[in-house]
Amino acid sequence: MNVVFISPQFPPQFFHFVTALRSCGVNVLGIGDAPYDALRPELREGLSEYFFTPRLDDYDALLRAVGYFTWRHGRIDRIDSLNETWLEVEARLREDFHVPGLLPADIARLRSKQGMHDVFKGAGVPHPDAIPVKDAEGVKAFARRVGYPLVLKPDVGVGAARTFKVSSDAEVDAAFGESLSGYVAQAFVRGTIVTYDGLVDRDGQIIFVFSHEYSDGIMESVLEQRDLAIWSHKEIPPALDKLGRKAVAVLGLRERWFHLEFFRLSDGSYVALEANLRPPGAYLPDMMNYACDIDVYRLWARMLAGEDVRSFRYEPKYHVCHAGRRSSHQYRYGHQEVVKRLGASLLLHREMPVVYRSALGDEMYLTRHQELPAMQDALRFIQQTRA
Repeated sequence: MNVVFISPQFPPQFFHFVTALRSCGVNVLGIGDAPYDALRPELREGLSEYFFTPRLDDYDALLRAVGYFTWRHGRIDRIDSLNETWLEVEARLREDFHVPGLLPADIARLRSKQGMHDVFKGAGVPHPDAIPVKDAEGVKAFARRVGYPLVLKPDVGVGAARTFKVSSDAEVDAAFGESLSGYVAQAFVRGTIVTYDGLVDRDGQIIFVFSHEYSDGIMESVLEQRDLAIWSHKEIPPALDKLGRKAVAVLGLRERWFHLEFFRLSDGSYVALEANLRPPGAYLPDMMNYACDIDVYRLWARMLAGEDVRSFRYEPKYHVCHAGRRSSHQYRYGHQEVVKRLGASLLLHREMPVVYRSALGDEMYLTRHQELPAMQDALRFIQQTRA
């Protein structure tokens, strides 16, 4: 089996997907924008061949790369990156080389905010009202219907980049001082963000599902530079599981990761925020591993390699927490004090890649606890600022 993996070196932990594929007997062919000698040794060992191009947005270079791999290794069976940035590139390459998976029309329908809105609304999945942004008067008319505040966001985007909130007609007028081409306006929802993350097999059956909770919205974290925390749940509330399964079904995914975000409202109900056709970002795949003592990288690889994974069993045993800190904040406890306080509950401490820092902070501590109160105490200790 020949699998082309785009950008195998970033995010940094994604080399685990490559080594897992190799362990399943898959021939992994990498395309990346880092020189081969800069790849970590485990990644180099997992790749059968690697094509370096300085720019992964140079589609002609990617066409040449996949054409070369086809000449060298035969038919390409799958093309993936599992990375939001390259979803459209993956889809175009699949179409051009007749490879199974999501195609450009699927990406256009399922990746855009307006597309998600239409899909969810059509299937009866609760979702905030949204319209394409055309002019200020249209946005104001929308606000008269659903009320302020509104969220203005790119129709296709990730991580709340270039996303902001408007709370009056005057703020709408001010927002149009810059180009809002390709934006949508969405009703603002007050709630807690929880995720519905997992994998579906080639028949569209969910084989693994998990849930995380965010301390704040990504938009608030970016705009207000808050210290974000994300933690895992041991159990998925039945109402979330029911709605999540309905959303996954209407998306029609096959042999794929999904990362769905919902608002949990004050009355305990849920509203779908958005769907992402990839694994959850940052270190959340590792958090799932630590929470259940499993290997989701290998689970995905086994599924892609054609193994029967319907009998896969897992049990969330721990609450795992990503606690972010920012270099611009003054914390009460320094790094060594945090390490001493956390002891064996500290799993990882990492500086975050630059691209993640606006949303997730400059560094993160990954902790694991059997009980939620202990996790919350550790989180407060890590993020407590000086008076």
